[in-house]
Amino acid sequence: MEPGAWGNRTGVTEFILLGLTGNRGLQPILFVIFFFAYLVTVGGNFSILAAIFVEPKLHTPMYYFLGNLSLLDIGCITVTVPPMLVCLLASQCRVPYAACISQLFFFHLLAGVDCHLLTAMAYDRYLAICRPLTYSTRMSREVQGALVGICCTVSFINALTHTVAVSVLDFCGPNVVNHFYCDLPPLFQLSCSSIHLNGQLLFVGATFMGVIPMILISVSYAHVAAAVLRIRSSEGRKKAFSTCGSHLTVVCIFYGTGFFSYMRLGSVSASDKDKGIGILNTILSPMLNPVIYSLRNPDVQGALKRVLTGKRPPA
Repeated sequence: MEPGAWGNRTGVTEFILLGLTGNRGLQPILFVIFFFAYLVTVGGNFSILAAIFVEPKLHTPMYYFLGNLSLLDIGCITVTVPPMLVCLLASQCRVPYAACISQLFFFHLLAGVDCHLLTAMAYDRYLAICRPLTYSTRMSREVQGALVGICCTVSFINALTHTVAVSVLDFCGPNVVNHFYCDLPPLFQLSCSSIHLNGQLLFVGATFMGVIPMILISVSYAHVAAAVLRIRSSEGRKKAFSTCGSHLTVVCIFYGTGFFSYMRLGSVSASDKDKGIGILNTILSPMLNPVIYSLRNPDVQGALKRVLTGKRPPA
């Protein structure tokens, strides 16, 4: 597709990504590290999916959402890391305009669904612990599907809005992006037209994709904490907290890196710190999720062992 079809009215037909480093000696080492990280992330998340599929104990709403989260993590890292690996092997990383805009759209689509899915998982924990008698009806399969559908719809609208808003910006040159993938802040810095509207859209998007979900998650867990503290049995409290602890850890990593990435638009130029935050957001978080969710969960651990050994689950 020609750049003009996306609304770009300038002569820029491609962007040059500087990548993680300009040191040619480090690039092969970084290639091996991030190729291994990619394989571990994809393998780990597929293992979680396989465990959920084969283990009847894991056919519950919580693991339905976790399975969707694993799919999203695979998608997020696949959008960013394979192109980055290609760039590490190339002398200069040239990305066509349309490919850059496409990468931006799919990254924000998948990451946005991730945001709201974490909110749905917090709501699931709230119902399971605070409303156990009505949990099965309030979190039926229809409700689960509807929640995932809402997550996808809201994220699609957000990603499409930002993509269209960026595609109508003028890029007069230079076309060098100081990052390892195409994202909003580094592209804003290259625009020779006003990005005032884009900044406002980013603020609105951050509110719907970040602030509101965080408020809902916080309210859900405030109720959960109050309910758990009323449990007299220490074993019961430990079990309740363990099911929520993994989710809260993932929320802190995901939202912490995300907020820091998109709330620093006042800086004049991108820095290596932004790339480090990008690595945390796009690589480390998806890679750690399978470890975090299986570390203190005997059901997941047992299912993973059966997947790896080929044993059938007990009848």
